[in-house]
Amino acid sequence: MGDAFFNEAETGLMCAERHLERAAYARFLEIRLMIEGDQLQTVLPPREDLIGNVNLPALHGGVLGSLLDVTASLALVYQAVLTNSPRLVNIDVDYLRTGRVLQTFGAAEVVRMGRRAANVRARLWQDDPERPIAVARAQFLLPQRGE
Repeated sequence: MGDAFFNEAETGLMCAERHLERAAYARFLEIRLMIEGDQLQTVLPPREDLIGNVNLPALHGGVLGSLLDVTASLALVYQAVLTNSPRLVNIDVDYLRTGRVLQTFGAAEVVRMGRRAANVRARLWQDDPERPIAVARAQFLLPQRGE
C-alpha cells in the first residue's frame, strides 16, 4: 500500500482508537472497542436514553444505523491502518430484528479495497452473533496523499 494512507509505525488498533476519539457522536454513544481473535468489534452499552420506541422498548433506528457506520469505518481504519479517516459515500442498512436495550456488538469485514475506495459489510448483534439485529453495506472513499 502506498504511504498516502498507510503508516507502518502505527498499529490498526491505535488508528481505530484515535478515529473513535475524534468522532463526537461515537463518544456520545459511548462506543467502546474490543479485539476478538483478529477482528475489531464495537460495543454499545445499554442506555435508556437511546430508546426510540418506548412501547417495545427498542433502540432508535438512527442509533443502530450510526453504530453500523462507525463499526464499518473503524474496521476499515483497523485493517488498512489508516491514519486519516475514510469518507462515507453510501450506506444501505437492513433492520432485521428489534434492537433491545441490551449491550450491542458490531463487527465488519472489508469486502474490497482499492486505491481510492473500499466496500465494507457490517453487522450488529446482541445475544448471538449468528442472529444479527441489523446489517449494512457501506462504501468509503479512502484518504489520498496530502489529505
